[in-house]
Amino acid sequence: MNLKKYLSLTRNGIMESLQFRLSMFIVFVGNLLYLIVVYFLWKAIYASSGEEVVNGMTFSDTLIYLVLATALFNFMEMYTVWQMGRAIQSGAIVLTLLKPMEIRRYMFWEYSGNFVVNFFATLLPTFIVVSVVTHGAIPLGMNLLYFVISVVMAVIINYNIDFFVGTICLYTESIWGINIMKQVIVLLLSGATIPIAFFPETIRTIVYWLPFQSIYNSPLTLLLGKSSDIKDIGITLGTQLLWCVVTYAISKLFWKISLPQITVNGG
Repeated sequence: MNLKKYLSLTRNGIMESLQFRLSMFIVFVGNLLYLIVVYFLWKAIYASSGEEVVNGMTFSDTLIYLVLATALFNFMEMYTVWQMGRAIQSGAIVLTLLKPMEIRRYMFWEYSGNFVVNFFATLLPTFIVVSVVTHGAIPLGMNLLYFVISVVMAVIINYNIDFFVGTICLYTESIWGINIMKQVIVLLLSGATIPIAFFPETIRTIVYWLPFQSIYNSPLTLLLGKSSDIKDIGITLGTQLLWCVVTYAISKLFWKISLPQITVNGG
């Protein structure tokens, strides 16, 4: 594999991201307002429960989880679905297919620059602030290594799901509603909106069999040291690896089957 050509896409992605600094500021302000709402919402929930620990999580645990989930969401957010939708509608998808690189690889590495920028602009600062404010509530040890490995696989799973949903545009030629539905499902069933610990037991069991919880819940569980047993850690990472393979295979097969559906200017 020629790594140089992939790193050139990463470099271009970094330069492109830095061109939209105002957008990054707006996202920051929006996330700050969201976290303020989350703080008062969950504070009210814990106050009404009359318990300091709900479903094995304190108010501090819940708040840390949701703050880091928001940072992780901003770090991993990709607009693959929107990009594919616009490219298919405009016919520009044909030009992408003519590039000397598989479209899946090209789009992934094109976004890799965003990961670098978002890591230093969002994820790392949030991690540092949470660690300082909570006086070491996040353990610093091997869990950081497990977290990094888990995040890498979470990015792959998230991208595979996005690519699968983007491919649907070949049939619908409209992606807005489908993408909104995808975002709602992923954010809810991944634990990014509500920690999975708060789900009813039956639903929680079902969710653990789905790939979505591997995107946010698995990395955060490992980071916060909720899975300290080496067996649990192995199961968590093994499950993510399995979903990496499964989602990759499904999205690649679906793209191959759907490719003949491309029409440009009625062609």
